[in-house]
Order: sequence, then C-alpha cells, then structure tokens
Amino acid sequence: MAPDINALSVFVAVAEARGFRAAAERLGVTPSAVSQSIRRLETAVGAALLRRSTRSVALTEAGQRLLAEAAPAIAALQRAMDGARSADGTPRGPLRLAVSSIAEGFLSGPLLAGYGRAFPEVQLDVFVTDEEMDIVAAGFDAGVRLGEVIERDMVAVAVSADQHQLAVCSPAYLAERGAPAHPRELAEHRCIGWRPAPGTPPYRWEFVEDGREFAVDVAPEVTTNDMGLMIRLALSGGGITFGMAESFEAYLERGELVAVLEEFSGPFAGFFLYYPSRRGMSPELRALIDHVRARGRRPETPAPPGAPARGASGGDRRPRR
Repeated sequence: MAPDINALSVFVAVAEARGFRAAAERLGVTPSAVSQSIRRLETAVGAALLRRSTRSVALTEAGQRLLAEAAPAIAALQRAMDGARSADGTPRGPLRLAVSSIAEGFLSGPLLAGYGRAFPEVQLDVFVTDEEMDIVAAGFDAGVRLGEVIERDMVAVAVSADQHQLAVCSPAYLAERGAPAHPRELAEHRCIGWRPAPGTPPYRWEFVEDGREFAVDVAPEVTTNDMGLMIRLALSGGGITFGMAESFEAYLERGELVAVLEEFSGPFAGFFLYYPSRRGMSPELRALIDHVRARGRRPETPAPPGAPARGASGGDRRPRR
C-alpha cells in the first residue's frame, strides 16, 4: 500500500502542535478534517497513534516510532517542493523559523518587517519557542538562539550584539529595602525568579566577579515561566527580578525600573540565526541572511561561539518573556 503522504503530514502536525485544533489552524483546515486524516492513518497502520483527552493529545508507542521516521521524511519532501518552487532563484514560498522568545531584537518587528517588504512573495512562518529541538527534523529552515547553546555543526549568522543580564527592581522597592551590595545579599531580598517548567528548580542567577563566573540560588518568593509576569511584579514593587537586559530596556529608560548589581554583570555571546548547511540553501533563507548582514550585523561565521552553555537546562538557559 502506498503511504498516505497527506495523512502523515497531518499526523506530524498534530504531534508537533500537541492538539487537533492547533494542528488544524497550522494547516488551514478544519479540526474535523484533521480527525478524519488521523483515523485513516490509524486504520492503515493498524494501531492507535494518539491518546486523546479533552485537554491534550499524547503519542502512543506506535505513534512515537512513526513520528521519529515520518517527521524528517515530511520535512525533506517539503524542502524539495520549496526548492522546486524557487528553482529560478527568486525568493518565494514559505520560510519557517524557530525563534527563542528572548531574542528581543529579532522579534521586535523592524528586521522581519523589512524582509517582508523586500521579498513579498515569501511567507514567513515564525514559531516562538524555547524548546530544544532538531530544527531540521521539526521542519524548520533555520532558528534563532543564543550562540552558546547552538550545536557546533551548525552555520551561524549573528543577529545581535553581545548580551548581558541584569537584576532590576522598582524605585519603590529600592527605597523600601535598599540595594544589595553583592549578589550573595540577594538571599535577604524578595526575589522574582524563573523556572522552565513545573517540577524543575528555579533558574540560578549568573554573575561575574574578577573575571570569574558564578551563580546564586536566590530562593525566589515567586517563580514563573513568564517574563512578562516577572516584569509586572517588579514594576509593582514585588521584589528584584533577573533577565536579559533587552527585556528591561524600555522600563529602565523611563525610570520605572532600576538596575542593581550592574558591576557583576558580564557579557556573553548574543543571538544567532543558525541553519544546518550552506549546501541546498533555499533562496528564501539566503535572502534573509543577506538582509541581516545588510543591516550592519557581524559577518557570517562557520560555527557559533563555542562558549560552554550556562544556567538551567533546556532552551536558551535564560529567563523567557
């Protein structure tokens, strides 16, 4: 029996989106059509591929095996079709990017909006995620992450300057409690921290002193995986929070937040657009790379900076928006 490519594509979309409705929105079809495709595929395979509940979808063992084989194959087929569609070298068709939620400059709007104006026949599909993933197997053309956590076999193009993290609080909190003179004094303060997922330890705040990096367990009174909530709590005088300096820039400029412990903040490699190889690169991706470089970023490098990954496990190892 010939494989049902359409049903396999739907199955991969459901597995990646973790839901029928989300997959339907991604594919531009109805949830009913997604259900029918999955039933057809399960009949052809002769096994249940998904466990459904009212709130979520999980893969069965058979589903996990099928996804491991089908996802790379579907991604390869899509790349082949995209390549054929752009055979004349004109950027057109989809360009799929997996972008870290803390890549503020890349996601701020101007860079991507300028690319869209320059190449109106390209359909940008930007998936904001902090999950560790194989971007090729997941069907993405490229990703944007901190350089320190990009695999060494990837080609990388800088899309930001070096970054640093800051501890910040509101002027009201500073007036009430005063500023810590050293990171070890954070234990005496109310802290607003970040954790990547339930059941994982809070992110350890990272500092530099005399050229030596060290981390502090702050025992936050509030933890969350949402940088927006962390900022709102800090603005309300709820304590000191910690994250990428870019996330706080506007609030610092308006005086709504103030930085503390700045002398213990050190630079690290910024964000990079990364992809697996120059061979077979689509015109859409090449156009994006040229667009990034034309905006005055640093030149293309054969591999991202090889600094060891720091901080909590998973994602970009920095607090997320």
